[in-house]
Amino acid sequence: MTDTTGANGPEAVAPEATEQPAEQLDPVAALAKEAADLKDRLLRTLAEMENLRRRTDREVADARIYGVSNFARDILAVADSMERALKALDDEIREKADAGVKALLDGVEITERELIKVMEQHGIRKIEPRGQKFDPNLHQAMYEIPDPTVPAGTVVQIMQPGYTIGERVLRPALVGVAKGGPKPQAQSADAPANDNTGSTGK
Repeated sequence: MTDTTGANGPEAVAPEATEQPAEQLDPVAALAKEAADLKDRLLRTLAEMENLRRRTDREVADARIYGVSNFARDILAVADSMERALKALDDEIREKADAGVKALLDGVEITERELIKVMEQHGIRKIEPRGQKFDPNLHQAMYEIPDPTVPAGTVVQIMQPGYTIGERVLRPALVGVAKGGPKPQAQSADAPANDNTGSTGK
């Protein structure tokens, strides 16, 4: 009997003493892990919501700016017609025209300016590249013009003006680009040498 009580006593007490602290620590660790997981999910959700908000704001802004692109292209045809009509009448014809025709021309010019003003209010701006360096993103070269007075690649003629809407090209400008000649420095270096040899020969 002494052996059985002695054996049963330590064996019964030891498991209870070792298992009880483990049962008390497990819920705390589980709650801490769950809280960390929830915090991580919350931060991810907030980041996704912020990205969604920014993307939605950008899409709304783009729709507001570029939603009238098709309509704007149709309006450009009207602006082109008015510009061609005004350019066809030179100063001499205007001077010889009677008061009624001059009033009509003035009205057309006012209408053209108002049309351009309204387009600018909607973010549509005219491209005026004359004298600028050719930019394939904004211009479309139709031909080259030999002109040694300007650097090669300079826009010297405009066949059709271009337009932008917001940060996008609504229609590229149709232009003529200078082919350009030798650089002025190269000409000035060669010219004195030729003149001197000619004078000595004489």
